[in-house]
Amino acid sequence: MKNMNDRERTYLWMTLPILALFFCFNTLPLIKGVIYSFTNFKGYGSYDWVGFRNYIDLFQDGRVGKSYLFTVKLAVASTIVVNVLSLLLALGLNSKIKFKSALRGLYFIPNILGALVVGYIFNYFFTYILPAMTGTTSMLASTSWAWVAIVVVCAWQSIAMNTIIYISGIQTVPEDVYEAGSIDGATGWYKFKTLTFPLIMPFFSINMVLCMKNFLMVFDQIMALTKGGPAQSTESISFLIYNNGMSGGQFGFQSANAVVFFILIVILSVAQMTFSGKKEEQL
Repeated sequence: MKNMNDRERTYLWMTLPILALFFCFNTLPLIKGVIYSFTNFKGYGSYDWVGFRNYIDLFQDGRVGKSYLFTVKLAVASTIVVNVLSLLLALGLNSKIKFKSALRGLYFIPNILGALVVGYIFNYFFTYILPAMTGTTSMLASTSWAWVAIVVVCAWQSIAMNTIIYISGIQTVPEDVYEAGSIDGATGWYKFKTLTFPLIMPFFSINMVLCMKNFLMVFDQIMALTKGGPAQSTESISFLIYNNGMSGGQFGFQSANAVVFFILIVILSVAQMTFSGKKEEQL
């Protein structure tokens, strides 16, 4: 402290409160959650240590396995849909079209709305408006189609931010590259495949990792649309942890589930980044 100048001391005092808040509201709950995962804590009262029993039971629980399969399926489908549509939108909004700035503002509106608000609006749409228009039953009441409705809502709200990232990436591509490509006869799809996409690969990698992580943690859309139904067919991992951990008397068990889920997300994110890094080197 004695050797610090005024600027370094100021930065230190700015950092310490933030670190303290981060520890109290992030690190400490994480540590406590890991500790509870080795107990039979119900969320209240006393508890006993059970060792690795929660983790053993976790891999033998069919409901947990079903929720993992559903969550991964939803995350993969939503990630593909969002990135394909976002990239197409970015290419369109970056081209020379009229009202480009106004269109960029309009398509971003879904992102500023709360996920629960959007979910309840689509719940009304899927329950009353769409069945009235098509003469069919609600998608949310079907074990085969309810997950598709969730993908639609997730994509509708997530596309905007991904599009912004893709637009930023496309705008970093020098015009000289396109001019050189035009001389060589590069147009249309070939131009995108050989010039644009390789140069925005880092932005594609970021979007893929963020999308997969966010959709694996899907919760608000499930809560607003299906609450895990029908027949637990749309029960995501986050919703299962919340529902059974907070009100189902399985706090310790679901804490173990949360630990495993955290490890899964880290592994998938690292794997994605490694794979994307290799692709960037090849391009």
